[in-house]
Amino acid sequence: MAEQRGSKTSQRLSERRTISVPARLTWKDASGAVRFASVMTRDVSDAGVFVECEAGAAIPLYRLVHLQVERTTRGAELLPSRLREGRVLSAVWRVAPCRRSTGTPAGYALRFLVEPCMPATLVHVERPMASMAV
Repeated sequence: MAEQRGSKTSQRLSERRTISVPARLTWKDASGAVRFASVMTRDVSDAGVFVECEAGAAIPLYRLVHLQVERTTRGAELLPSRLREGRVLSAVWRVAPCRRSTGTPAGYALRFLVEPCMPATLVHVERPMASMAV
């Protein structure tokens, strides 16, 4: 599915929906310390989400983060099922420009690290077979 934005055409894996619900990001910084930030979702799809972040430490591009919506909103029917079920491992895919007032990014585009068409419970990892001794 292609979406027209100005003179650019971008390819989307799935339809985006404007949904604003509170959530929390957690990640480890460069020193290994666990960090967190309260965020609000803005655009949500089966493949990812854009979150607005008012304050907190800047998160580097491609950092792995866990996103979890607040318990009171997990039942929101417009949210993808993986967001209603709990924490979702994601990667910071794009960092929005910094706000002048705080010097930190206004938000982050996150890409879910699970195939959009496949529930996480169905992911199967092949294990090599042990060599047979003769």
